[in-house]
Amino acid sequence: GGIKHAQSVEAYLESLCQVDVANKFGIFGAIFFPQSCAVNNILYHVYKGELKLPLSQSQILLPGLPPLVPSDMPSYVYELGTYPAVYKMLVVDWMATFLPLKTIGPTIPSHYLDKRLEDDKQYGVSLFNTNNDACMKWLNEQPKGSVAYVAFGSAAQLGVEQMEELAWGLRRSKSKFLWVVREAEAAKLPKGFVEETSEKGLVVSWCPQLEVLANEAVGCFISHCGWNSTLEAFSLGVPVVALPQWTDQSTNAKFIMDVWKIGVKALADEKGVVRQEEVEHCISEIMEGERGKEMQRKALEWKELARKAVDEGGSSSNNIDEFISKLVLSREKRCACEK
Repeated sequence: GGIKHAQSVEAYLESLCQVDVANKFGIFGAIFFPQSCAVNNILYHVYKGELKLPLSQSQILLPGLPPLVPSDMPSYVYELGTYPAVYKMLVVDWMATFLPLKTIGPTIPSHYLDKRLEDDKQYGVSLFNTNNDACMKWLNEQPKGSVAYVAFGSAAQLGVEQMEELAWGLRRSKSKFLWVVREAEAAKLPKGFVEETSEKGLVVSWCPQLEVLANEAVGCFISHCGWNSTLEAFSLGVPVVALPQWTDQSTNAKFIMDVWKIGVKALADEKGVVRQEEVEHCISEIMEGERGKEMQRKALEWKELARKAVDEGGSSSNNIDEFISKLVLSREKRCACEK
């Protein structure tokens, strides 16, 4: 039933008993946490009491991270009331029982990185309509680097005013656009927008994001900066216009802009809304400006580093091999002791 239906956070975590059950039957297991190391670093220092909440300092300095301001922090750290911070702290405590940790990313299908498994093109499961013919047909007809791809994941919900400003910003831009608007969000679009922009853009309810980002027509990705989307843009060499919404997205946006230098963060006004002029400016900066060329160059550099990490002999590949070897060795030792 998930966290919302559990009697308590502790009860919910206790229900995640797969590893305990596996151990009971002599099967070794592990927990997979698909979250950035930077966010785990922040949570670790909160958990250890080295980063006090609520935040009082204007600049946060933590080992292994660039200087951060409060708005760069995960929303459940920066704005305690927006998310159950205690839940995250308990999760970190729970995670500590599964140490040591191994980094194995980026965890995207092999076809898009090392190509050791050429048929590995999808994650293997989708909750959405997978009819992508119209979307990809339109994209394949566009010039190289001419399209701004816009998507905010499966959970982020933009307010009506933000949807309108984003729509008008896309219309103002010189670039073409492909915008994924979930059916539940479609009513927030300005009246007549789809028809008015049909010659320069396409609005769809779903598209195969990996395939889209790998298409040479895509010149930038306007994203909420969820970790999956961030990894995909990073791994496929696509610069990002960051519009973070909540949870870890502001931290991911910080790394996109200031650490990896593969994108820009769209600045919101005093109401928290990114205006159409800012949307237009950010797209233009990446797609047309000199700074955008440097971001594109950096994005391709990181793409190559991501490929090397998961390729044979790379850091992530070696970590997986080492992890499996330790599991096998532990299994053999247990079997020997039981004889």
